[in-house]
Amino acid sequence: MTKGKLSLANKATNGSSVEALVSPTPPSYEEATAGTSAPCYNDVETLTEFTWDDRNIRRVFIRKVYAILMIQLLVTLAIVAIFTFCDPVKDYIQSNPGWYWASYAVFFVTYLTLSCCSAPRRQFPWNLILLAIFTLSLSYMTGMLSSFYNTKSVVMCLGITAAVCLLVTVFSFQTKFDVTSYQGVLFVFCMVMFMSGLVLAVVLPFQYVPWLDATYAVLGAILFTMFLAFDTQLLMGNKRYTMSPEEYVFASLNIYLDIIYIFSFFLQIFGTKQE
Repeated sequence: MTKGKLSLANKATNGSSVEALVSPTPPSYEEATAGTSAPCYNDVETLTEFTWDDRNIRRVFIRKVYAILMIQLLVTLAIVAIFTFCDPVKDYIQSNPGWYWASYAVFFVTYLTLSCCSAPRRQFPWNLILLAIFTLSLSYMTGMLSSFYNTKSVVMCLGITAAVCLLVTVFSFQTKFDVTSYQGVLFVFCMVMFMSGLVLAVVLPFQYVPWLDATYAVLGAILFTMFLAFDTQLLMGNKRYTMSPEEYVFASLNIYLDIIYIFSFFLQIFGTKQE
């Protein structure tokens, strides 16, 4: 009796193992798709959606950079106006040049920190604090430089700088010409300007040649106009070299510095010093 039950159990086990070894027949396409509404993905639509997301991120990045840049320029414009039109302030800063060198030291330290260290310029709120200190120090230097020139010439140079920067920005956004691929040319131009500045620093104190100073200022204005186009196209993100959307502080710093240098060189070219 017991042996019979064991034999029946062994037969059942062997039969189930044989059935388990036989793989089930896969369903047909009609059976698999019957009663279901599987989504259909189009490669073109998916690519367009991803591209639209990337462009949306880039637009938010550009708006953030130009919002910060407008605040920087408004602060600089206010300080330049106070130092130029307010005579007591003008007399004080011209009679105390130590504040200029102190602001230059602050400008140099904050610029190196934001340019060379990625952690401080990406960590909120220290990146905005360092950028605010950088903006105030450079605004003081620009305001003190403007205080030595005639008010009419300062206003004229402000207008010329605004017009040039607007034209360069529109050109950089509209043109298909890739300025970012010419970074080697900009580097060589920058080195030439650096060596020329050292030579002029030695030559001009001994024998002043007016056209040398003016020529250097013209070349400097051209160089930083090219840098403005270069940094603007880095900001856009559709050229050979692009800037990460996380680097909004660094982008604002670069464009702001280009505009300030353009204004300073235009002031040397068109400005009339006070007697």
